[in-house]
Amino acid sequence: MRIANAVFFFISGFGYTTWTSRIPDLKLQLHLDKAQLGAALFALPIGLFVTIPFTSRLLSKFSSNGIMLIGAIAFNLMLALVGYSNAYWMFIVILFFFGSSRNLLNLATNTQSVSVQKFYDKSIITTFHGIWSLSGLAGVFTSWMMTFLNVPTRWHMLVVAILLSVAGFLAYPNTLNQKPEPKEEIEDDNQTFFQKRFKTASLIFQDRALLKFALICFATMACENVMYDWSGIYIREAVHANEKIVTTGLLVFMVSVALGRFIGDRMTGRWGIKRLLVNSSILIVSGFAIAILLPHVVSALVGFSLIGFGVSCIVPLVYSMAGKSKALSEGPAIAAVSSIGYLGFLFVPPFVGFVAQAVNLQVAFGVIALLGLLILWMTTKIGDTK
Repeated sequence: MRIANAVFFFISGFGYTTWTSRIPDLKLQLHLDKAQLGAALFALPIGLFVTIPFTSRLLSKFSSNGIMLIGAIAFNLMLALVGYSNAYWMFIVILFFFGSSRNLLNLATNTQSVSVQKFYDKSIITTFHGIWSLSGLAGVFTSWMMTFLNVPTRWHMLVVAILLSVAGFLAYPNTLNQKPEPKEEIEDDNQTFFQKRFKTASLIFQDRALLKFALICFATMACENVMYDWSGIYIREAVHANEKIVTTGLLVFMVSVALGRFIGDRMTGRWGIKRLLVNSSILIVSGFAIAILLPHVVSALVGFSLIGFGVSCIVPLVYSMAGKSKALSEGPAIAAVSSIGYLGFLFVPPFVGFVAQAVNLQVAFGVIALLGLLILWMTTKIGDTK
């Protein structure tokens, strides 16, 4: 069960970074300007949000492993189709369903992991998320190789989609087939998912510390996903690098994120959470500053590496602090903070395209760097803790 569930985390991570690493090529393929790309990128989070209530209802009625397999098939189908987009409207429609299928896959996979965790005495959930990070890194490295070898985007995405689908079918028989447990708490069925989500997010105003944590998560997740979506385009259009190394920016960023997460616990024990958060925010600001002020290949890659180390540990550390809230219990506190933070992850990156089209990418990245300053300011306002 554990290995089978891990396979679906691998599918999610590898497939997602395959998409993000080929965004620069898709932009050229469709002859899009930065504003058009930014507008198209909105389709993905909209598709995700629209289908959350549908997915939640499915998970309340059926076993997560079946939904997980359906989500993986749909996710890989959209991954293959996006490479074959030959019109702007088609690109937007596919991204909408790509976001929907990603939501179906990720929610079901995480639900399955919680069920599998019950069979183990020690925690194994963080390992699953570590596999997502490593598979994402593998996806970027593979894309880097495909770009270097001049493999067309559509063929690259098609082959990846087929192989990941085969992996899902092979792993499925060993997944946990478990009917959903009845909910312990009675919810108001007259409330929509979005009303409940807004109510959860509004809980941050019950504790000033939670508001600070939410702003830190919002800014950090925004910086992280900006790098996923725009690092390759920045290397191509602001740095004017060789086409074969465009994907290197995302590769360097993700290597730094993975390394940062592996050494994060050790650094926390040595410095404490607050000092690590302050140092991380300084790395984010410094990384953006280097990439913006010195738009050359080596300096930009150094900047991206610093940003990767900076964002790597902030969110899990902030979640751990939010869980100690005096105003709310652990679960609602973390849910409230994550609700606000996830908005940054989904909705800030598309705005980069509009700013870049109006001015340029360096100015757009400069605006995102201000979020790094927000993180620094907020972290100086929280109490120190181990």
